[in-house]
Amino acid sequence: MTDKQLICLGEIVGVHGIRGDVKIKLFGDNPKILTKQAMLDAKGQPLCTITSIKDHGGISIATIEGIADRTQAEKWRGKKLHIERTALPEIKKKNTYYHADLIGLEARHIDGSVMGRVIAVANFGAGDLLDIKPARGNSFYIPFTDDAVPDVDIEGGFVSIDPPVGLFD
Repeated sequence: MTDKQLICLGEIVGVHGIRGDVKIKLFGDNPKILTKQAMLDAKGQPLCTITSIKDHGGISIATIEGIADRTQAEKWRGKKLHIERTALPEIKKKNTYYHADLIGLEARHIDGSVMGRVIAVANFGAGDLLDIKPARGNSFYIPFTDDAVPDVDIEGGFVSIDPPVGLFD
């Protein structure tokens, strides 16, 4: 499978309690999707089945089938949970995108000049940022807002960006 066919939905970042529950950092807004099918590893091989999940103050607490105690759960720390892209629900809301669909898009200035490629989507608490890597030099962040990113063309393979004043000064 290619990277585009697998989507990372979360990462196990710790354990919770003594019964083998794990803490999952979600890369989305619907934790229930993790319980709808078997999770895969980064190579597309079956990894685990999550039998229950609940929100716990910004992190999710999950039960993994076959994990019965804290010692077993500790071995899962750092594991990333993937599903096939085709298993994700269709997005019906306008101007809403899966991060995986944005990564790899060419970033063009609104004047048409190529500024780089989207290499990641980050969120440090104040909204999504596109991480743009130019052909030379360090990557930079652009706020993923209608003003800074007025056009997203998944089919065309690009985003148009209008950098905020002062970004490159």
